[in-house]
Amino acid sequence: MPHAMNNTDQYYTMPEFSKGHVWLVGAGPGDPGLLTLLGAHALKEADVVVYDALVSPEILNMANSRAEMKYAGKRGGKPSPDQHDITRDLIQLAQAGNRVLRLKGGDPFVFGRGGEEALYLAEAGITFRIVPGVTAGVGAPAYAGIPLTHRGHNSVVTFLTGHSAGGDLPDVNWRAISQGSPVIVMFMAIKNLSTIAPKLIEAGRSPEESVAIISRATTPEQKVLETTLGECAAAAGAADLPTPVIVVAGSVVSLRAQLDWLEPLQGKSFPRLGGDEQNAG
Repeated sequence: MPHAMNNTDQYYTMPEFSKGHVWLVGAGPGDPGLLTLLGAHALKEADVVVYDALVSPEILNMANSRAEMKYAGKRGGKPSPDQHDITRDLIQLAQAGNRVLRLKGGDPFVFGRGGEEALYLAEAGITFRIVPGVTAGVGAPAYAGIPLTHRGHNSVVTFLTGHSAGGDLPDVNWRAISQGSPVIVMFMAIKNLSTIAPKLIEAGRSPEESVAIISRATTPEQKVLETTLGECAAAAGAADLPTPVIVVAGSVVSLRAQLDWLEPLQGKSFPRLGGDEQNAG
């Protein structure tokens, strides 16, 4: 039987973060413990960190003390940096010989516009690496005690954005989604939930279907509102939950009654990481 190694350097060497390269890294949905080893490595090596609004302060504190920190956050309804300007900065910073870390909440390729930025980098001849992160579409239900698949409930899951690039309702086949996917996970859907829910019901979903609305998932401020598809828009409006929010519709939400592992730990979990010790080195 092979024996366990205690030193990670004995079986894995982190890839070099070279000058002039850009790493697009997913920081996960909030809990700093969900950051990948590659993500933590990038933070220690980067010369410039271009970060989004949803990246937690604890994760930013892991950056080395010499790194330049550049905010590039986008929040709905608030003044935000232009996407073209962000991409231009990534290219110029890399061309100047910096190790550039583009740090995004969740996963850069799941409703994170990482694909757009990577295409521009490729066109500019910039070498880049994609480091996946835990997408909120997976992390939020898991921290709410909701399995996205369960043999007794479903074998299909759909990830859906609640609004298009312009903020309008996305142009999707609501009937196909409603009839083909027992579980639907909705990103950025609060604004249009009063339109989305009736469309799903009109397409055949039951108004009594279980829905969970998860606010600030995987953080100490996480809150979960359990409701139904018919009542979810009104319930969300009354609760006035802070964003970001993930909405899960499907019978798997009912499993939360037995699988909510986080509530007993509230107040004990998610220790805040100290800035000084994280900035060491």
